[in-house]
Amino acid sequence: MASSSRSCFADLVNVGFVFVLLVMFTAGGCHAQLSTNFYSKSCPKVLSTVKSVVQQAVSKERRMGASLLRLHFHDCFVNGCDGSILLDDTSSFTGEKTAAPNNNSVRGYEVIDKIKSKVEQVCPGVVSCADIAAIAARDSTVILGGPNWNVKLGRRDSKTASLSAANSGVIPPPTSTLSNLINRFKAKGLSAKDMVALSGSHTIGQARCTIFRSRIYNENNIDSSFAKTRQASCPRTSGDNNLAPLDVKTPNAFDNNYYKNLLNKKGLLHSDQVLFNGGSTDSLVRSYGSSSSSFKSDFASAMIKMGDISPLTGSSGEIRKNCRKPN
Repeated sequence: MASSSRSCFADLVNVGFVFVLLVMFTAGGCHAQLSTNFYSKSCPKVLSTVKSVVQQAVSKERRMGASLLRLHFHDCFVNGCDGSILLDDTSSFTGEKTAAPNNNSVRGYEVIDKIKSKVEQVCPGVVSCADIAAIAARDSTVILGGPNWNVKLGRRDSKTASLSAANSGVIPPPTSTLSNLINRFKAKGLSAKDMVALSGSHTIGQARCTIFRSRIYNENNIDSSFAKTRQASCPRTSGDNNLAPLDVKTPNAFDNNYYKNLLNKKGLLHSDQVLFNGGSTDSLVRSYGSSSSSFKSDFASAMIKMGDISPLTGSSGEIRKNCRKPN
């Protein structure tokens, strides 16, 4: 997660009807074009079809749930939630898959392919790959014990992808400072609270040794026994691809232990522990660490907001037949 000028975040609460209309017209009516019942008539079986494939994939490999959730995040933060991350390189553009934040890191493409194939059998040419990624992220979260939410749908797929955009820093790296995290999320219309809640997705999934090596050997705000445990499977000069769970307590359960880990200086990534290191987000970490319900409620709300980042709607983009290539 290059910034897009198509972002439309407008707080329409407690404002006059004329202003609501003005905002809708000037912003292109982005939110108005996404709805939870977008496919109710054109593809009523889409949700059950996606869910069945996600359930199979996660039951086969629990980590896949985290991967599908992360894929949606990395898609949305680069030019909006448009399915661009799913595109393979072509003769006309180099896509996002080989960008530094994604290469050897983002996974789940084959699961999206399988979902798309099943959905095409049910209702060909109707459901976008971008929407499939959004639904799969929600289903993965629920299957692993996380909150449910109504996914807003109606996105269309981009016809191109951008390596340079994905490499531009819009997706905060694991070495990020707190201010960088806050600013990168703010640039996408997400608050610091949204950022801390969405970071809780690290209650599931794993990271490679090369991503957290510097933290476990060089940083001071880390529990010493935790650091030594991680060092055992992540040597100083080898084992780059060795994996460790982002949540040492319950790595395959979507719960609030991620925040409890931070309170005990057991955040695996630098960008995790900066959320609780004497800064402005400490109180949120304490709150989520003490209240699972508060975390899950705020996470669901933040995911809905993230799914609203610069969607292609109406006649923009296309509905890809194959998620890996433009029509």
